[in-house]
Amino acid sequence: MNTNQVAKFLGVSASTIQRWVKQLELPMERNERGHYHFNNEDIELLKNIQTQIQNGTLLQEIAPVQEKKIRKGTVKSIETNAELERLYSIVSDLEAKVNSKADSVASYQLLQHRREIEELQTEVKDLTKQVESLQSQLHEMTKTTLPDKPIVLEQGKLNRKKKKFVSSLFGFLG
Repeated sequence: MNTNQVAKFLGVSASTIQRWVKQLELPMERNERGHYHFNNEDIELLKNIQTQIQNGTLLQEIAPVQEKKIRKGTVKSIETNAELERLYSIVSDLEAKVNSKADSVASYQLLQHRREIEELQTEVKDLTKQVESLQSQLHEMTKTTLPDKPIVLEQGKLNRKKKKFVSSLFGFLG
């Protein structure tokens, strides 16, 4: 029986069974996963502990159980060396396949990145040509629109315009 089954049989919790086993250092058999496995003798021992506790005995006062002879758990072993060699061969084949697949994936990714880099380099060259073209066009436009000599207003013309403007404003006085 496992811990839960024994706990249900005795009417206590599984943690209570585990606590009794640990605190009283009971030599219980464990399965391959490390879980307790109880036989009829173990269950009788746990019933006895339960009775003592129900009669008022503290768990610490219960006498440690005399050592039972240690039982060996059941572990399935591989029957032959040939079977072990066959499993080793299968694992080796699988490792080789995984490594091959990983190499091909890495190669594909490298080729993909290389293609992307080449496309970006082409785009950079095209953009550089466009920028150079635009700069030359801008230079040509600024060269033709700006006159060689700055525009200078003659002093006399400027004064005449001012006089005409002022006299037109105050023409009714004169």
